[in-house]
Amino acid sequence: MRALVVEDDPRISRDLASALEAAGFAVRSCGDGEEAWFIGDTEIFDLVVLDLGMPGMDGLSILKRWRGNQRQMPVLILTARGAWTERVEGIEAGADDYLPKPFHMEELVARARGLVRRASGHAASRVAIGSVWIDTNRMTVHSDEKPISVSPLEYRLLTFLALNKGRVIPPTELLEHLYGDDDAREVNAVEAIITRLRRKVGPDVVRTRRGFGYIAEDHVS
Repeated sequence: MRALVVEDDPRISRDLASALEAAGFAVRSCGDGEEAWFIGDTEIFDLVVLDLGMPGMDGLSILKRWRGNQRQMPVLILTARGAWTERVEGIEAGADDYLPKPFHMEELVARARGLVRRASGHAASRVAIGSVWIDTNRMTVHSDEKPISVSPLEYRLLTFLALNKGRVIPPTELLEHLYGDDDAREVNAVEAIITRLRRKVGPDVVRTRRGFGYIAEDHVS
């Protein structure tokens, strides 16, 4: 899953990126409003953490432009200003959640995970594909109640497929959600990760639709 962090304070930006990466996100950071608007308008993200007090273009203007262009990714707004009127303005502009500074990083991560789950129609932290289930809070994978050891990339890919269960996802879309900006983006890499996952959780959890992509489905005998 990919997250965009829009924050002009370098220290806060680094802390946010570290916390979200530890929570299973591939993170891109940006400290300029104009650049952030362009990135969010042209790339795919599962979550945006958006500071309102951005240079170049303020956070509310960025958000209004995204929503005006039908960009629907979940957006969590951060601000040092805690006035309730600004919270209302942010929600009305299309924000999905609001967190005033200072905040606890654990709360931000919990809210981020919740936003991503709800955007995919999942309210609970446990997401299942047949007998395989993922605890998105603990970042663990189980099959028939037995824990399965997975790499960060395997976890990220399996979670994204589980949150989009029943939908065929093209390899190019998986690449967008799977990798950060500094990672290699090759379709063959997706196939290699899926092959490893099938060895661990079974061949029927993630299926290939030749010429279309991959799909996670509950196995029916």
